[in-house]
Amino acid sequence: MMELNALRQFLVVARLEHLSRAADELHIAQPSLSRTIARLEAELGAPLFDRSGRLRLNDTGRLYRDHVERALGELEAGRRAVTEAADRGLGTVRLASETFLTLTGPLAAFKRSHPAVEIGLHWSPPEDMARRLRAQEIDLCVASQTVHADGLEATRLFEERVGAAFPLDHPLAGRASVTLTDLADLPFITARNGHWLRRLLDRLFTAHDLAPKIVCESDEHSAIADLISAGLGIGLVPASARHSNTRAPLAWIPLDDPASRRTVTLYWAPDSHLSTAARLMRTTIMDWNWTTDAPSSR
Repeated sequence: MMELNALRQFLVVARLEHLSRAADELHIAQPSLSRTIARLEAELGAPLFDRSGRLRLNDTGRLYRDHVERALGELEAGRRAVTEAADRGLGTVRLASETFLTLTGPLAAFKRSHPAVEIGLHWSPPEDMARRLRAQEIDLCVASQTVHADGLEATRLFEERVGAAFPLDHPLAGRASVTLTDLADLPFITARNGHWLRRLLDRLFTAHDLAPKIVCESDEHSAIADLISAGLGIGLVPASARHSNTRAPLAWIPLDDPASRRTVTLYWAPDSHLSTAARLMRTTIMDWNWTTDAPSSR
């Protein structure tokens, strides 16, 4: 009989495709984890990983992983439903996003309306969001990149332009618009690989057979704006960021390229998995007055 702990350990190994890193994350000895995976494969009667060279999840393993994620997700949904019923409350809500700067308005409004609800905020890259939704680790996610997974529902929140940000004294700061060619030799300050902003930058330059000259990578949006304002480089900035209360003084110039946009989308798993609090949060986010000129106001 398969133990839940063994299934959870299998999911970690399947995600990392590396036994020693999985053992470190799980805080167990690698030989013990290897025996657990071996017992699981023996019970199933089929290997779940290819072991020629680097450990790789095989087709059977991917099939089994999807079923395990759904099964453990249902168990977690049941546990939360019982807790919600016993407390006669609204439950909790767990929201994942690449950045929460865009969500400060609806989050503040939700907390004012439902002060007793516990809100868990989780940073997550888009490629990890589908797994976390299926496994019931999170209830909702907001992404600026497409999240691919069967069984998820989604609604587009808003679309906005992404322009080029310059120090106020930059020679191009007074332009009505700029092109990728104008920016080709300028130093860029941007996000790390995988972030939507970095992917957009790489995609735009690749489409013009160019490569951006990146002098700094940062996970902190405010740091990117501060470094640009200080004259250390330029960068791509979404239109909504111009109205942040903490923004550094920058010149925001439209980029003369129709592909320079981002689309922000809300994703969730089937309603049967959502607590009352999660459904209320979903409604708050969907009904928010999403405008690129004033993303944090009603």
